[in-house]
Amino acid sequence: MFNIADPGTGNPIKDDFRNFLYVIWKHLGLPNPTPVQYDFAYNLQHGNLRQVLEAYRGAGKSWITSAFVLWLLLNDPDLSVLVVSASKGRSDDFTTFTLRLILEVPMLQHLIPKRNQRQSKVSFDVGPSSAKHAPSVKSVGITGQLAGSRADVIIADDVEVPNNSLTQTMRDKLSEAIKEFDAILKPGDQSRIFYLGTPQTEMSIYNLLPERGYSVKVWPARVPTEDKLDKYEGRLAEFIYKMIEDGAEAGTPVDPLRFDDLDLMAREASYGRSGFALQFMLDTSLSDAERYPLKLSDLIIMDVDTDTAPTNLVWGSGKDQVIEDLPNVGFTGDRFHSPIFISESWTPYDGALLTIDPSGRGGDETGYAITKMLHGRIYLVEAGGLRGGYDKTTLQTLANIAAKHKVNEVLIESNFGDGMFSELFRPVLKKVWSCTVDEVRHHTMKEARIIDTLEPVMNQHKLVVNRSLISEDYQSTADYATERAAHYQLLHQLTRITNERGALVHDDRLEAVYMGVAYWVERVGVDEEQLKEDFKEQELMAELEKFMENNLGAAHSEPSWVPRH
Repeated sequence: MFNIADPGTGNPIKDDFRNFLYVIWKHLGLPNPTPVQYDFAYNLQHGNLRQVLEAYRGAGKSWITSAFVLWLLLNDPDLSVLVVSASKGRSDDFTTFTLRLILEVPMLQHLIPKRNQRQSKVSFDVGPSSAKHAPSVKSVGITGQLAGSRADVIIADDVEVPNNSLTQTMRDKLSEAIKEFDAILKPGDQSRIFYLGTPQTEMSIYNLLPERGYSVKVWPARVPTEDKLDKYEGRLAEFIYKMIEDGAEAGTPVDPLRFDDLDLMAREASYGRSGFALQFMLDTSLSDAERYPLKLSDLIIMDVDTDTAPTNLVWGSGKDQVIEDLPNVGFTGDRFHSPIFISESWTPYDGALLTIDPSGRGGDETGYAITKMLHGRIYLVEAGGLRGGYDKTTLQTLANIAAKHKVNEVLIESNFGDGMFSELFRPVLKKVWSCTVDEVRHHTMKEARIIDTLEPVMNQHKLVVNRSLISEDYQSTADYATERAAHYQLLHQLTRITNERGALVHDDRLEAVYMGVAYWVERVGVDEEQLKEDFKEQELMAELEKFMENNLGAAHSEPSWVPRH
């Protein structure tokens, strides 16, 4: 266990980091550290050589750890500390705050860098430190120049953020980047690596670190329910277990001095169920395969033509069919697959449909999808979301999309506006394209009907997705707020929907796709039955041919009374 302080010094500030933290908090004019903050501080001092400390948003992780860096240097000025964050700016903020405390706190004045020492927000030395290549404290971004750095203590402060963990490729790169820490860390009994963070995705890299020898401590914002305890795999901080032993009920705020029950309820309403589970409950168990039935690997990904499609194609599951060069927002191990076989003959689609889910409330998009049908397969040619509902720009854009794909029909969700969208859209559409416009109204639970419709179609590999749609869907939210962008993406909605009401923050694009697939599902069934009947008829004809040839001679092999279609 890590305890840098010599318990025999007789100095309570140096012996116990919690005492030092109290002094720093008082200097900053803050209330006394809360019990959770003291517990977090205790684990920083006494934890394992390599540990991950996860706490809910707003727990003060970074501020506490800045104070911890100063406490380390107060005890041993020759230590070298490397601070790594997702961005260079974030790590620089950590270093700047730490240096500012040295300049302001009276008992740290002797640590002020001397004139011949480094003293910037990027890196600085403390006054008593001896000459060495590595500065006392240095900041760097996770994608910056890690190679060449050396440190006794590495603090990875929020290295995982939405910008670098959204897709599987991003998570793979991040996982590789943090492996560099082992090359940076100096040997010795004072060498430590700390990860501070809040998981940003269900497939958080923090879940992989125990496999690399790290211990994990987790402080959720509420006492977990009994059925959730096992999901934390014994990683809850002892502080939480002690609360449970003392009779704290499930849902009790862990740190009521900072976030009481009313505050947490408001945050849950703001973040949504899944967002609150990640950001405040630190629960990444949502990745259970049973809860997320729609898999990217069940789709067929290929370049889809606007007018024609292959008469036959076969989904492929081999390594050669795995597609690695598309942005993948699915869970770990869920990959895109191309077909293993595509027939040379292509033929026009049986029909084309535009489905529209008008924006229902302020933050929603107007979702749309172009689906086409051929030989029992549904082709998702184009899909997206428009920021707007009933405005002229949105209506004109949708009309142009209908004309571009020569749709036979437009199907509009009428639950919002009681048909107003259709009335406004018809005259705009009529100017550029002539086709039927119909409405559909849904009364059943949204999540259930979407899954019940899409899952069997996808499981049978009957849904073909245009390759370009995947990149366009991912790039279409580039100018959205980072923490919200993923929620608007079609493939994120597809892979995150569950049978729970309100499972998705936004579902407009997925709703439009569902409408298109639901429209064609009956046709898929009819086509498959027709194909079976055609096959049976061909078999019968072949048998009749053989019978006639063998019994009546070749001249009578095709009698006029044999039925033809």
